Amino acid sequence: MNKWFVSIVLCFFFSFYVVAEPEVRVGVLKYGTVNWEIDVIKHHQLDKKYQFDLKVTSLASKNASTVALQSHAVDIILSDWLWVNRQRFDHRMYTMFPTSMATGGLYVSANSSIETLADLKGKRIGIAGGSVDKSWLLLQAYSQKKYGLDLKNETEPTFAVPPLLNRLMLRGDLDAAINFWHYGARLKAAGFKPLVTVPQMLTELGIEGKIPLLGWVFEQTWANEHPKALTRFLQASLEAKQLLFSSDKEWQRIRPLIKAENAAVFTLLKQDYRAGLLREFGSKEITASQRVFEILAEQGGSALVGKATALSKGTFWQKNTLENANNTKSVQ
Repeated sequence: MNKWFVSIVLCFFFSFYVVAEPEVRVGVLKYGTVNWEIDVIKHHQLDKKYQFDLKVTSLASKNASTVALQSHAVDIILSDWLWVNRQRFDHRMYTMFPTSMATGGLYVSANSSIETLADLKGKRIGIAGGSVDKSWLLLQAYSQKKYGLDLKNETEPTFAVPPLLNRLMLRGDLDAAINFWHYGARLKAAGFKPLVTVPQMLTELGIEGKIPLLGWVFEQTWANEHPKALTRFLQASLEAKQLLFSSDKEWQRIRPLIKAENAAVFTLLKQDYRAGLLREFGSKEITASQRVFEILAEQGGSALVGKATALSKGTFWQKNTLENANNTKSVQ
């Protein structure tokens, strides 16, 4: 009887322990590069290591991600800080833990006669992400300052989805293009060269520091109510990034997931992913982000920033618990 009673107590205890692990529901784009990191977390059971239960929901689009977050179908999504900032000025208190930097640039063919942005006058420029794409807006500000060139009105902008944009470049139907970083890597693998990079644009515009682009976005209230769940998730996320930053073996393991067309594409995707990881974030980066906001607001207007007039203090999540998590597992 005593053994039976002890067994029941033990079963109850272990059942309670499993249930007690906090659940974190993450929404990710079905074909997004964030799935590489999620796969690393799952494969190495980093959610178990940090004692939380990771539930992943695949979503069809960026809009689907934000709807899932706003309807509380998920707890966390990957998004950009300008979206977070815009929401805060509409009294929707989301916040972001930044993870990656603004990278990429404007690409031209290797044998192009275009040597500077001044040569783009009257040329066709392809842009992914629409008329308020952040890189496109920064390029306009950079071009105006350095060359006095109004790209929007003195070139022929063409907006297209990323795969089509690359095909148009390969066919020679465009003179230059700005695409998302992983499509830019494919252009480089095909022999295209950057005419100007985003870091070069930022330097010319007088902005110092690493500017975040994307990060884990969540509701501020949820974070306050579930600090352990959030901290444990971020610890797992940072360890997964560290593996991808340092281990070529890990990249070989996830190679089928990456779907690189050839070895050159695979190598550049690995190289550019690592280069885009945000390794530090503090007051310097926040100040730089404020300046970037001002430039983007001037270029993109309310279509991009909504009612926002400045960078909200809470746009970037800053709590001691998460600073400790970041210090525990930082990307070296």
